[in-house]
Amino acid sequence: MRMVITDHAFAGEDFERAAAADLGADFAVFQAATTDEAADAVTDADIALVNFAPITAAVLEKMRPGGTVIRYGIGYDNVDLAAAAARGIAVCNVPDYGADTVADHAVTVIVTLLRKVHQFDRAITTGAWPSATELAPIRSMAETTVGLLGTGRIGAAVARRLLPFGFDVIAYDPYADPQTVGADGITLVQLDELFARSHVLSLHAPATPDTAGIVGIHNLARMPWGSYLVNTARGALVDQDAVVQALESGQLAGAALDVFVPEPLPTGHPLRSHPNALLTPHAAFYSEQSLRDLQRLAAEEALRAGRGEPLRCRLN
Repeated sequence: MRMVITDHAFAGEDFERAAAADLGADFAVFQAATTDEAADAVTDADIALVNFAPITAAVLEKMRPGGTVIRYGIGYDNVDLAAAAARGIAVCNVPDYGADTVADHAVTVIVTLLRKVHQFDRAITTGAWPSATELAPIRSMAETTVGLLGTGRIGAAVARRLLPFGFDVIAYDPYADPQTVGADGITLVQLDELFARSHVLSLHAPATPDTAGIVGIHNLARMPWGSYLVNTARGALVDQDAVVQALESGQLAGAALDVFVPEPLPTGHPLRSHPNALLTPHAAFYSEQSLRDLQRLAAEEALRAGRGEPLRCRLN
């Protein structure tokens, strides 16, 4: 049996090495960034743990039939599920390792945007001393509606964190049960109403053909004037050019973005220098605990794959 890590940015591989030893598997670690490098990494592998390496049909052809691909994280845009299924290769993810950490990040930037903390800070560090009202208006939390696109683990965790502040929380999620999300203080609405009522729109949906570019010129124009956008989900949900236009016009008073297309965001992109943009480098998932959980859960899935046991989070 052969188990590989195609690429990662962790401090070590203790959980994975222990799993490979338990299975009696050969183990190797790579830092594959291209299709050719990924193909070399997974050649004759039974189990491949993958971060961002492209796992295309051509790459999957190099694995042993009946193998398993384990994606470090929630999203799996870089894995060709159909090609994997055709070759009898199972694909699974780790959807629950960092939900609380991403929710913490989302709420942090929501409050930062609303209180305009970053704008006050920039003014002071450049030598100014703005009055409390110079960046008006600043909306109170009790009169602010936060809209969630998606009410999965992260969306629900965001809602639970927002409620003690006094926010009104609404959401659009065609798959959610009203009673279940209602217990977290969320009121379900239709998509048009979500955009029309959200003073802050926070994204917590996967990137699918139905959601790609959903935050574009048309839907941004539906939002209240001077509203805010937060994206800690997937970069493909957002038309970045439309966000720049909305920031320039004032339709958006601010945007906090953690994910982009492409990543890294190009050096000269106007979002990088926009005073009302608060940007982080796909870091919302990160805490020491969340990374430990991610590696542990991925290694446990590798053990199940190697032992022929049912996978916990199979995607195909």
